[in-house]
Amino acid sequence: MNEIAMAIAVVKSITLVLGGGITYIAVKAYRRTGEKSLRALSIGFGIITLGAAISGIANQLFSVSLEIGVFVNSIFVACGLAVILYSLYIQ
Repeated sequence: MNEIAMAIAVVKSITLVLGGGITYIAVKAYRRTGEKSLRALSIGFGIITLGAAISGIANQLFSVSLEIGVFVNSIFVACGLAVILYSLYIQ
């Protein structure tokens, strides 16, 4: 594994831990309050975190090219951000 691949694996791991933590806290807040916006917020962060995990696993285990991995991750980030934007809009 070269230096760039190792750096990507480290950053993806950090993203997975932080995103998982944010998603967990948002789910706990939703369960406590029942607010639909918090449910949507947790789904949005979950989508972003899932995209980071999937693209990293695909790159490391299945030899998917870096370009395809970045593209897939970008799709997940865009979808997750759209859900987060929606969570901020709903009452």
